[in-house]
Amino acid sequence: EEQLVESGGGLVQAGGSLRLSCATSGILFDDYTFAWLRQAPGKEREAVSCMSSADGATFYSDSVKGRFTISSDNAKNKVYLQMNSQKPEDTAVYYCAAAYGVSARGGPPDIDGYDYWGQGTQVTVSS
Repeated sequence: EEQLVESGGGLVQAGGSLRLSCATSGILFDDYTFAWLRQAPGKEREAVSCMSSADGATFYSDSVKGRFTISSDNAKNKVYLQMNSQKPEDTAVYYCAAAYGVSARGGPPDIDGYDYWGQGTQVTVSS
């Protein structure tokens, strides 16, 4: 069974750091582009970062560029999002998602282009 499970969310003060993890199972890790998306109350879900396992391409939205870093441990089939210098506007539910057969070189897949989603993890940044 294909599964993505996020962990690492929580409450952090502005300026602090969190690292999210996405454990994958049941999929061939190298065949997918993995993305971190977030959804704040009343807002649309947006991709903040993604990376392709096959070619190592990465993408960051302007809102997180220079503060967030996406990485993976292919041996463990895990994807991470290191979030530094966090701001209250980073508060959202963060989702891990996987898209088959595409590269992050052209940016994140369309919201409808993901094959698998995690259940989400809440990140709250207090001011």
